[in-house]
Amino acid sequence: MTARSHHEKVYEGVLYQLKSYIEKNKLKSGDKLPSERELSEQLNVGRSSIREALRAMELLGLIETRRGEGTFMKAYRPYYMVELLSNFLLNESRTKSELLTAKHMLEKEALFLLAGTLSENQLCRVSQILNIHEKKQKHHEVFHYLFELCNQNLLLSMWQFISGFAHTTYELEYDEQWYEKLVHVLDEGTSLDVMDLYNSNT
Repeated sequence: MTARSHHEKVYEGVLYQLKSYIEKNKLKSGDKLPSERELSEQLNVGRSSIREALRAMELLGLIETRRGEGTFMKAYRPYYMVELLSNFLLNESRTKSELLTAKHMLEKEALFLLAGTLSENQLCRVSQILNIHEKKQKHHEVFHYLFELCNQNLLLSMWQFISGFAHTTYELEYDEQWYEKLVHVLDEGTSLDVMDLYNSNT
């Protein structure tokens, strides 16, 4: 067995153990999880493996970390997503092109659902997000808001996971003109405008 495949088995095992722990203790949204040290001792696995598994769950929106307070459960979602998407995270063969394709597919789906449907207040909120956040944050913040608007929690979780992993691999750049086009798409755009938006950034 290679070191890589051993790591995958350990990592997947930790995810299964965390899933069982959460279900056994009937943890629900808002409940606090034990610390990394406590989970490491209770599950008899290394803290680094616990930390990695918790990070994957956080990227999926299953848990949240509050500075100085600890880690808490968020709204329950099917845990098979962790098992499926953890393999995506661990697969070194994933290329920049694959990550971009997956990320853009999810973003375009949100835009297809929202293009030309936003109220004036919602459009103002989009513009506000784009104006108050720094360059590295604005893309994440505006699409987080858009996924919430179209009420697609599953797509949001997948997008957070893939986008978070993509940003640890390379820098993604979107200029101000791209965001101006994004606002236009949301205001009065069509599906063709959505496609053009992403073609212009490739």
